[in-house]
Amino acid sequence: MSAVSKDRFRPVKSILVSQPKPAGENSPYVQLAEKYNLKIDFRQFIKVEPVPPKEFRKQKIDILKHTAIIFTSRNAIDHFFAICKDFKIEMPAEMKYFCISDQTAHYLQKYIVIRKRKLFVGQKTAEDLFDYFKKHKSEKYLFPCSDIRKDVIPEYMEKNGIAFTEAIIYHTLAADLSDLADVKYDILAFFSPSGIKSLKVNFPDFVQGKTRIAAFGPTTAQAVRDLDLILDIEAPLPNAPSMTGALELYIKKANNL
Repeated sequence: MSAVSKDRFRPVKSILVSQPKPAGENSPYVQLAEKYNLKIDFRQFIKVEPVPPKEFRKQKIDILKHTAIIFTSRNAIDHFFAICKDFKIEMPAEMKYFCISDQTAHYLQKYIVIRKRKLFVGQKTAEDLFDYFKKHKSEKYLFPCSDIRKDVIPEYMEKNGIAFTEAIIYHTLAADLSDLADVKYDILAFFSPSGIKSLKVNFPDFVQGKTRIAAFGPTTAQAVRDLDLILDIEAPLPNAPSMTGALELYIKKANNL
């Protein structure tokens, strides 16, 4: 939690999470809502749109001139293989794949048959892949991504002289949130700078007032501060590595539990 003034600790009854509703009844958000009698709603603040084939062609990228592909999300996988389908490109058996997490690697199986010797998987973050990049420095990497992405991978590749091409295959845009104009929540929970940007795009005259803001990750937290908004809840914390954990710590204090 950020160092916020005591008057920011008001009782919490409602939370809007800027992500799609999780599947299943075992979600930690469901448990949080039941435990503290909260109303928790979910709404995606951003949307993604594919780059049209004509726009991709302007990037002058020859996919098959690369020997390795870096995937950091399911969106990247879906839109990359959509591009391949549009251009009738089939992945060669010797292509290597570097995935940011087990979940991303598992999702890749939707499109290709996984060969273990060609698959390299990180734990959770882009930094987890750096050792693999170093060991496979001679590969020619393709990095399919959004027009809005973190600088971590490109900066590492450039710094270490590793050949890579960035391919913009989808756009990250603000979703239409106009139906929320007159809806108030005690806490708004954000997970990316794009979500914060969407808030500003949809509600340029947004006044925070008594609304508390929660942010996951340092770049999201900085995006909140850049708009001169008060960051009340910052995750992860040493004793609360998840957003729900950080929310619970705040709620216990705010609701005098």
